[in-house]
Amino acid sequence: MTGTLAGNTAENEGKSEIRLGNTVTSKRAVVTGASSGIGRATAMQLASAGWKVVALARRRDKLIELSDQLGDACEYVVCDVTDEASTQAAVARILRGGPVKALVNCAGGAIGQDPIESCNVEDWRKMYDVNVLGTLRITQKLLPALKKAPGGGTVVVVSSTAGIEPYEGGGGYCGVKSAERVLAQTLRFEQVGQPLRVIDVSPGMVETKEFSLNRFHGDQAKAEAVYKGVPNP
Repeated sequence: MTGTLAGNTAENEGKSEIRLGNTVTSKRAVVTGASSGIGRATAMQLASAGWKVVALARRRDKLIELSDQLGDACEYVVCDVTDEASTQAAVARILRGGPVKALVNCAGGAIGQDPIESCNVEDWRKMYDVNVLGTLRITQKLLPALKKAPGGGTVVVVSSTAGIEPYEGGGGYCGVKSAERVLAQTLRFEQVGQPLRVIDVSPGMVETKEFSLNRFHGDQAKAEAVYKGVPNP
């Protein structure tokens, strides 16, 4: 392992823990949701392109695996984007470690696929919190630092084509991904003339180990059926 551990554990104050390396670089990107799926792949791609990555996620063990794999190119912060104190503590520690050039908001997910007539309101609330408010919490706190980056900073919001075209049983997830896209578009309008790029990326179907499994509460058969008959999802 590189660097040292400091701060709080995910179970304690602010649910934030950090491991930062000793190298200060202006080409530094924060990636949320970096423990799996698109977030992990993004962190790996950025590292391979010469970026210093600060990986954010809730699961410390997954972040350690990623950091060990990427070596000095990866720092990590255990952070729950649905928790205000956690995001405050994480961003403060990240900024003490050096400047930030880019933020890639990948944290998110879907819960359930029930029709609107019978869906669980609490599932919708949780999806909104992680997908939309999680993106808002981290983006708000890093905006001042991003705009001070040499040549300007970049905010990337990874939403989904589900936010463009709804489908049956997807009311909750499609709704929050649409809101996330609107967040990115509105931020872009509001920051015109500022040294900031705002990019919305809306992937189509991407098969990962956990997305559908989490969506269907661990039901492996339902998770696998999502990708059945889809070539190279």
